[in-house]
Amino acid sequence: MLSDKLVTTSDGSHTLFSTKYNQHFHNTEDGSLSEALNKHVIPALSYHSNKEELNILDICYGIGYNSLATIYYVHKNNLNLKLNIYSPELDFDLIRSLKEFNYPIEFEPFKNIINELSLNQKYNDDKLNIEIFVGDARNYLKKFPNNFFDVIYQDAFSSDVNFELWTKEYFDDIFRISNFDSILTSYAISTNIRLSMYEAGFFIYESRPTKRKITLAFKQKQNLIGKYIDMELKKQRNINAKALYDN
Repeated sequence: MLSDKLVTTSDGSHTLFSTKYNQHFHNTEDGSLSEALNKHVIPALSYHSNKEELNILDICYGIGYNSLATIYYVHKNNLNLKLNIYSPELDFDLIRSLKEFNYPIEFEPFKNIINELSLNQKYNDDKLNIEIFVGDARNYLKKFPNNFFDVIYQDAFSSDVNFELWTKEYFDDIFRISNFDSILTSYAISTNIRLSMYEAGFFIYESRPTKRKITLAFKQKQNLIGKYIDMELKKQRNINAKALYDN
């Protein structure tokens, strides 16, 4: 964190440029808060608008925008919804530094939550439970029972630098712990990554909540959400397209 660079994005919210991965944590043209809301939170919570409790897997916690934007969205819209958020993150120093991060004003009401997570990596009240696991995400997934998560925010750094969080075997684990009516959201739209999801069992859809497309993945076929992507047809049209594998 100390060597990462603070960057102001187009919506006025801040992100970091990771010197380790040589990538921004968020798309600077979309804006950090806008990206979290439009690419992850709004699609997921709109899809689950009939539920009163959600188990959410936030891959990876990073600066925390996806988790905090979820809390913000629930409060802003006065939703009667309990959130259980579980999020792995490798960089312990980053987590400890977030009590000093320059978050947007929208997150100001949640300063106590941010501080508690920074200090203890956990927060709990009647409507909110958050756990940040400091360590390897792949190992973390193995602790959860089958069909546990309603929402997966698939938001790791790109496969160029975070390959192990985009493979078919990784998505096998995600598929196992995803509920039957779960939704997975991701900024990644490459055919290779979609094939990794597809070969793990997911149905692939596409949406464009901003000027950029996103990927939505489900265990069951959908009727009223996004554009269905026929991955078998994709493979026929591009015989060189391959899923990503651990080995």
